[in-house]
Amino acid sequence: MKKYRFLLLAVWLSMASFAHSPDVSTTMLVETENNSWVLQISASLTAFQQEIRTHYAETPYQTPEEFQQMVLEHIKNNFQISFNGGEHISFKNGTVKLGHETMVVFEVLGIPSEINSVLVKNTAFKDIHRNQSALVLIKEGLSKEHFVLNNANNHSLSLTAIGNEFVEVGKNEAGLFSSSTGIILLGVAAIVVLGMLVLGVGYLMKKPNRSKKVALTILR
Repeated sequence: MKKYRFLLLAVWLSMASFAHSPDVSTTMLVETENNSWVLQISASLTAFQQEIRTHYAETPYQTPEEFQQMVLEHIKNNFQISFNGGEHISFKNGTVKLGHETMVVFEVLGIPSEINSVLVKNTAFKDIHRNQSALVLIKEGLSKEHFVLNNANNHSLSLTAIGNEFVEVGKNEAGLFSSSTGIILLGVAAIVVLGMLVLGVGYLMKKPNRSKKVALTILR
């Protein structure tokens, strides 16, 4: 674990300059313990603000709390995931950690203990030009895989479990390291993973929602 943390820290130091880019985000699905799962979506505050202005133009937020509720609703409306051809999935206890790098966290219910296939679609940032999201799946017993959701694949991926890894259905496994953009996305993913390792998922879910004060543009 210590070696893994040092590796993530090295990536973080080299990629931190890209962390606030509005067209780069990270989507993580992480198994914690007792088959409990957490969904974590991270992006720049600017990206979230742009999407909320686009989708809630008729009811602009007046307070940070209203903005947070809109963010949670926006993610629920634009994130879809299913397992093994249609297992029922639900989200609860959503929280928003405001900051220049803003994080949305949900507990995920209904994920089967044995996963054969995964279908993921995340259109939460589709209105941002050239947006790309690193998709990271972390499950006990499976290697940590990274994929990319973007306009080219309609922000949707179909994955199957082969051996101890997830593989994209219908394509040769290319990996993120095949392009500079992929490396940037992996850097952003590493930042988020490092934060989870240091803070702990339990800390994120149980700490009272005392969000860091950031400057929000209030539309009137």
